[in-house]
Amino acid sequence: MSEVLVISNTKNFVQDSLKEAEGGHDWFHILRVYTNAKHILKSETTNSFIVEVASLLHDIADSKFHGGNEEIGPQKARAFLETQPIEQKDLEHVIKIIENVSYKGGHSHSDFHSKELEIVQDADRLDALGAIGIARTFNFGGFKNNPIYDPSVPAHPQQSKEDYKKSNSPTINHFYEKLLLLKDKMNTNSAKSIAEKRHNYMVSYLDQFYKEWHGEL
Repeated sequence: MSEVLVISNTKNFVQDSLKEAEGGHDWFHILRVYTNAKHILKSETTNSFIVEVASLLHDIADSKFHGGNEEIGPQKARAFLETQPIEQKDLEHVIKIIENVSYKGGHSHSDFHSKELEIVQDADRLDALGAIGIARTFNFGGFKNNPIYDPSVPAHPQQSKEDYKKSNSPTINHFYEKLLLLKDKMNTNSAKSIAEKRHNYMVSYLDQFYKEWHGEL
């Protein structure tokens, strides 16, 4: 019963906390990631409670909107969970997932590993792919007032974590610097299958984008 209560309270907390969030990182993003995680759980044997709570809290305070501070998200999650009837070991596991789930330009290295982290990571990355991934990318690019595309500005898929975090390059570049790289970084078989389809959709989208850009009517 306490697990059901914690999950319910967490949903309410996150929804209230993110009511003013940027559209690509709002409550609906969280809800999609949560749904993705529950789908992946159907094919995995692991601690579903940890996965559900971590997926709900994984973006409670994204560093992109807090001056690059990567500590504020885990701190906010911890402060909330300490008010809940959750075992300390479970709380610490959730915090570890939040600390390690982010893409960070593909340069995220950690000594912490768990099946639960893999599932939440996959669930989050799936929301960066496909039609919604495209919508989120352009929404965030507009939020930062980045150009849509500039042929004179090349993409840098091998950029450092620091350069990735501060980049204001054209939105199309983000496909090459992150989105098209995610397919091969999935952990679970079910996520790999979904990612393949969404990846192919994005490739088709880019093909159409360039045709229209170059006036191929």
